[in-house]
Amino acid sequence: MKNIITLVLGGGRGARLYPLTKFRSKPAVPVAGKYRLIDIPLSNCINSGLNRIYVLTQFNSVSLHRHIRSTYNFDPFNRGFVEVLAAQQTIANTNWYQGTADAVRQNLRYLQQPGIDYVLILSGDQLYRMNFKQMIASHEQAGADVTISAVPVHSREASGLGIMRLNDTGRVVGFLEKPKTEQELDHIHTDPAWIDAQGITSGGRDCLASMGIYLFNRDTLLEVLEKTDYQDFGKEVFPASIRSRYVQVYLFDGYWADIGTIKSFFEANLELAAGDPPFELASAEAPIYSRARFLPPSRVEGATIRGSLVADGCTIEQGAVIENSVIGLRCLIGREVTIRNSILMGNDFYEASEQIAAGKSNGYPPLGVGQGTRIEGAIIDKNCRIGRNVQVINRQGIDATDETPYGMVRDGVVVVPKETTLPDGWEL
Repeated sequence: MKNIITLVLGGGRGARLYPLTKFRSKPAVPVAGKYRLIDIPLSNCINSGLNRIYVLTQFNSVSLHRHIRSTYNFDPFNRGFVEVLAAQQTIANTNWYQGTADAVRQNLRYLQQPGIDYVLILSGDQLYRMNFKQMIASHEQAGADVTISAVPVHSREASGLGIMRLNDTGRVVGFLEKPKTEQELDHIHTDPAWIDAQGITSGGRDCLASMGIYLFNRDTLLEVLEKTDYQDFGKEVFPASIRSRYVQVYLFDGYWADIGTIKSFFEANLELAAGDPPFELASAEAPIYSRARFLPPSRVEGATIRGSLVADGCTIEQGAVIENSVIGLRCLIGREVTIRNSILMGNDFYEASEQIAAGKSNGYPPLGVGQGTRIEGAIIDKNCRIGRNVQVINRQGIDATDETPYGMVRDGVVVVPKETTLPDGWEL
């Protein structure tokens, strides 16, 4: 595994996750109460024995730098590293990253070092657990130039994904981005019986969707990027490689969610809080790593909590009701508060008593959720001050609104941005 470099693509502006990406890059967005999105691919790498990793970003990368620096430190004997490669001007190139492939092209010098045979390319905004050793072994056994990981899906899900067509050996011979018509689906349909024959239960799923996880022979990747001006892997590099290279598929049948939109992010988090979650955070064989914090246990005083995740350092007071929700680090939830189907990302710090007193004298509430407040179907970003008897509920079922100083509605979800203050009695 020492001959592999991993590149985690941090994404662009993260417009589909805005306003969660207003002050941070996509990989730095908190998930499941105590992690960040970047922890998912990095944990998969570490659990697979891969510890030479670059994370490529260019937008709002300060908090991501800080998280990686304080979390992923390897001992000096195995020469492992996780480093951020932010877009920068050089003598050879003065442009920002123009796409996923261009981002890799601008950093080829890190791949041209001796002893590198393969390059694994991952996305920074997906939730899954995969042993990359198996994918690498499949790649070597097939003698492929490129291997792409694919997950079986139903035809009705294909319109939002890149769908592949295979021959009988598992070689990729066709690719169609977001097929819409029946004719297009017929062209890239995969026989469920073939999927079953590979040891994966198809369950009637008749399409194979790209997961955006690519394994390249290093020299193949260098040649493709040096001889073309392709800017995107999914739309250009991969389809072109099918025509001129041996591209093999690696079938994956575990839980996988692309959480690059507010809706998908919201749904994936709440699924994690369910009684029988489709993705289990706790795993003895493949844990998810994150920053070590020195926080006290959460304290719950006469509250009712059902089907929820509660992170470290929280205080939940008398009469609070929390259902099907994710409660992040250092959340302070007052008396008689109701939280349903919501995500509270928590706080980065505790306020000192003099800070709380100064805030009251200036007319704004302390960090946390004040007494009698009701939050339903919402995402509350970090360090928000929510007063007493506030109502954060999309009662009218609005799908989207323009941004205001108090937040916005996206995909039907109320999103309150980081460090927002909602005064006593505020209602959506």
